[in-house]
Amino acid sequence: MSRLLVLSSLVLSTSCLTDTRASRDRGTGLFDNVPLYKAPEVSRCEKFKKGGGARAACEEARYLAEAYVRGLSSPDDVCLEGGFGERPGRGCLARASVSDAGPGKVLIEVRTAQPSSRWFGKEANQFWFEEGALVDLYLAEHGY
Repeated sequence: MSRLLVLSSLVLSTSCLTDTRASRDRGTGLFDNVPLYKAPEVSRCEKFKKGGGARAACEEARYLAEAYVRGLSSPDDVCLEGGFGERPGRGCLARASVSDAGPGKVLIEVRTAQPSSRWFGKEANQFWFEEGALVDLYLAEHGY
């Protein structure tokens, strides 16, 4: 009888060790206020004629952008303005770092921004970007 009691208590105690809490995605909780930059509904490359050289160049740039964005992970440094897709250099107006990545999105924290940057005053803030939004940023920064 005592063996049965000990065995029962062991089974019950191990069942209490499981974590049943819902997993949390950073920046998406009830009290978190992290903006999300959504991907545009239409790619920038769609504005070019099919079969044209400009369209082919844009599609190639989009391919490179997608590969770059999908390769981002914490704690990669990125340039949010003035060179997105390259290591932050002297021309970078807003330096940032990847804080987290989730399915189809990246959490980026602005580190420093020049006064002429649209990110000025947003230092130490985090922003979720859908992958498509970062691809669009890459294309915009490369003249498409």
